[in-house]
Amino acid sequence: MEEQLKRQLENLPLHEGLQLLNNSINGKIVFSTSFGIEDQVITDAIFKQKLDNIEVFTLDTGRLFPETYATWDKTLLQYGKKIKPYYPDNNRIEAFVETNGINGFYNSVALRKSCCHIRKVEPLQKALSGAAVWITGLRADQSANRSGMEMIEWDEAYGLYKFNPLLHWSFNEVEAYIKQNAVPYNPLHDQGFISIGCAPCTRAVKPGEDFRAGRWWWEDTSKKECGLHTHN
Repeated sequence: MEEQLKRQLENLPLHEGLQLLNNSINGKIVFSTSFGIEDQVITDAIFKQKLDNIEVFTLDTGRLFPETYATWDKTLLQYGKKIKPYYPDNNRIEAFVETNGINGFYNSVALRKSCCHIRKVEPLQKALSGAAVWITGLRADQSANRSGMEMIEWDEAYGLYKFNPLLHWSFNEVEAYIKQNAVPYNPLHDQGFISIGCAPCTRAVKPGEDFRAGRWWWEDTSKKECGLHTHN
């Protein structure tokens, strides 16, 4: 990616930045959505502007909340656009559950990370294959790991550029966008769920708790990532 394009993207508002990216990159551009509130903002901006060079995809782990699937359905109905699903390998899931039990990820950090790798990381690797740019809904104040990220950075692990257009948005700004633009969102957000992942690994956040406290709450705060997003 040329430095001039990077500088432009870093200084443009969301809609203009996505439009410029859509019109400037010859290679494959993908956006990963988990149907969380940040991702719904970006989905709205992509679909309303008909940025068809950007492929929107999601990772269906098989353990998502019913509310997440409902949000997925509402999004398809509202925008009339396609969202490509990626699924984990059945044989890998069967072997993990047979060996460790249906909820074996509670037993150790290693098993939890192994489950995340099978259900999330491996499907993501398929989704990102051949992509030049990966758009995400990451925000800097979501976790200590993410606070050091840049709006545009080279992801060595996947060999592509990662574009984080909401990196400097506050949660209040995200909420305001959703309300002002009538964007469908996961109703769990209204019940104290801020960061929503797989149902067995996510709980509501109590007042005063960290943004990521509801994810893998039985582990200490230094391990609050699933392996999808790393920062070098």
